[in-house]
Amino acid sequence: MEAADALDTWDISSRLNLYFLDNVPPGHLSSKVEKSKTVGGHLAHIHSVRLMWLKASAPDLMQTVAPVEGETQETLKIALTASAEAMRKMLERGFETGKIKGFKPHAMAFLGYLIAHEAFHRSQAELVLRQVGAPMSDKVAYGLWEWGVR
Repeated sequence: MEAADALDTWDISSRLNLYFLDNVPPGHLSSKVEKSKTVGGHLAHIHSVRLMWLKASAPDLMQTVAPVEGETQETLKIALTASAEAMRKMLERGFETGKIKGFKPHAMAFLGYLIAHEAFHRSQAELVLRQVGAPMSDKVAYGLWEWGVR
């Protein structure tokens, strides 16, 4: 696999987070069930983990990102967009060198880790929405699997 393909994969996955965010039913970013994060909290967590990795592995890229302040559509979209771009730069460097500082075994595995982590939290957020009676539409739920058009 070429680095360009891997970076495209990251871009698609990042756009899926925004697609999900754009389609959270109105008023449900703050929805939660017992012992869970809010829907917005899951998305904020994705951003926070990106910041954690940037701080540990590419602190020079931290200047373009900031912690999420408030879990609104707008603040989450701005934060996720900025951290996705910074992570993309970190991945570019990692694919050039073959490694990500602080992560083993290699940069491609780090990409897999990131995508798996973020998909897990999107799924958790989707489950919260279902449990509170505000599920994503079928169109959106299936759309999260349409990597060729996202």
